[in-house]
Amino acid sequence: MTMARPSSSLTVALALALLAAGCIEFKNKTTVTAPSDLSGLGALLGNWTSSSVIPSAESCTDFQWNVTEQQGNTASGTFRASCPGGLTLAGTAQGTLFGSNITWTANGNATASGLPSCAFTLTGTAHLEGDRVRVPYSGQTCLGPVRGEEWLTRR
Repeated sequence: MTMARPSSSLTVALALALLAAGCIEFKNKTTVTAPSDLSGLGALLGNWTSSSVIPSAESCTDFQWNVTEQQGNTASGTFRASCPGGLTLAGTAQGTLFGSNITWTANGNATASGLPSCAFTLTGTAHLEGDRVRVPYSGQTCLGPVRGEEWLTRR
């Protein structure tokens, strides 16, 4: 009994196919994208507070930002802080998220015992850093300018 030998062209084709299979690299490409600005803003919803540290003569403490709304890449809500001279700031704050930076403003009225209510404005560019937000700020109150930096964490 004799076996048929494969033709030489079939042998060459099989050999080339085996060689080619050994040289082919299979790649699985996965694209990971960063969260969109909207998902970052959703992470900001809720109550954020600062831990009081020893303030300087021109810095405010006890920041509280209750983020209640988001629209597009803008978040807004109520704002409160304590500043030198016994001033309590209360009003609204809004921020616009660009990557991990939040350009923000806070406006409202400052009150203190024995003083008439007066307007205040604070501005800055905050930075999302893990589960905290670093908030450098500067602004104007009826008792003069204020500036400093606070760290907010979710309450």
